[in-house]
Amino acid sequence: MSMNIGEAAKASGVSAKMIRHYESVGLFPEAARTESGYRQYTDKEVSTLRFIRQSRDLGFSIEQIRELLGLWQNRKRPSRQVRALAQAHIVELDEKLKELQAMKATLEHLVHCCHGDDRPDCPIIESLAQDAPAVPHAPHGKTAGLRPGRQAHKAN
Repeated sequence: MSMNIGEAAKASGVSAKMIRHYESVGLFPEAARTESGYRQYTDKEVSTLRFIRQSRDLGFSIEQIRELLGLWQNRKRPSRQVRALAQAHIVELDEKLKELQAMKATLEHLVHCCHGDDRPDCPIIESLAQDAPAVPHAPHGKTAGLRPGRQAHKAN
């Protein structure tokens, strides 16, 4: 049974726009087409789209999904390869979580320092307008937030 792109999108949970994107970046093979040029998808291709969507839902990058797809399609692969890829992704997620926590701590500190009254003085705006970033950059392009004890410009 074959289905058009709209039906495949509905069945897989991947939008038609993303299906076309995945085809354009080579993550998903270009669909067979009818004589009139409409894309046609099989149940197997919809299963692959679901795999891609669920991988994206877990935050895997396109390149990681490409690797996961290869591992999924290779029934002779050792599961340790899949596990290693997933563990590496957990490390990346931990780093992102630390960055988000640093941003949150910085914002909480700035909100705490802001009086939130009718005066125009605002440490949040002042911090954003400074030459130095509100959340300083750490090595490897990561961000490290202001420690909550660090003083931002306080409004008088």
